[in-house]
Amino acid sequence: MFPPRASTEALIAHAREMIEDAFPGKDPRYAQFDMTVHEYVDVVAPLKPRFIHNDTTKRLVKGVLTEFGCDLERTYQDVSRLRMVTSDAYLTSGVGYAHHMHRDVWYAAPHAQLNWWLPIYDIETECSMAFHPRYWTEPVENGSGEFNYYQWNAVGRGAAAAQVTSDTRQQPKPHHDIDPDPQVRLVVPAGGVVLFSGAQLHSTVPNTSGFTRYSIDFRTVDIDDVIAGIGAPNIDNASTGTSLRDFKRASDFADMPEDVVEPYDTGPKPAGGVLVYTPNP
Repeated sequence: MFPPRASTEALIAHAREMIEDAFPGKDPRYAQFDMTVHEYVDVVAPLKPRFIHNDTTKRLVKGVLTEFGCDLERTYQDVSRLRMVTSDAYLTSGVGYAHHMHRDVWYAAPHAQLNWWLPIYDIETECSMAFHPRYWTEPVENGSGEFNYYQWNAVGRGAAAAQVTSDTRQQPKPHHDIDPDPQVRLVVPAGGVVLFSGAQLHSTVPNTSGFTRYSIDFRTVDIDDVIAGIGAPNIDNASTGTSLRDFKRASDFADMPEDVVEPYDTGPKPAGGVLVYTPNP
């Protein structure tokens, strides 16, 4: 956990401006109580890609990495995502998906991946993330063996906005109910950072706070770790494909070299699979 810094405060100020512009005359944290679910989705579905592909967003994330001392020539990052988790089960699917217990590596993420998470407004424990440290060394029977990243790019990612009342996308989950306890819920102020391994089992806490939680997350890898095969231990991940092509060099957004990706490109490439997801304008 890290307290807010100048760079993270600038990033969340930018995010707040975009969010509040999308909800004119409303407090975005409570807008869900004045709108139908479909009206809310109509606002946030285009807001998310606007934030992701905004040049200011990219510049400010680079500033965060710089202030944290990352070597921008060796650090590669994926896009910065804007998330919203509504209260009282108002919207739990699609663009407001409340993540079940999972490891990012089940989604074909590299085991060297670090996850950066920042709340945009202050949060409390009833709308935070939960970490389940027991399972750092204890495997979980899960569906990652049926998950192929290129198939997910082709079918799953673009379908989020259509998943309003339920989420039917095939995602890797524990095969059985597992004990979430002991669990750790980290509460940082707006602009604070929770930094954790993509192999750590975590979940979205069911939001009962009475307001919508807005947050930013992005992921980084150090290319030297990727080349050397350094990362968190693989105790239960069987996903195929790799998300490494999503990562761009922080200094100039150059692609991850294909020869670096190749050793991680496991499993057959499904017919119609997409190596890198490109959103439909």
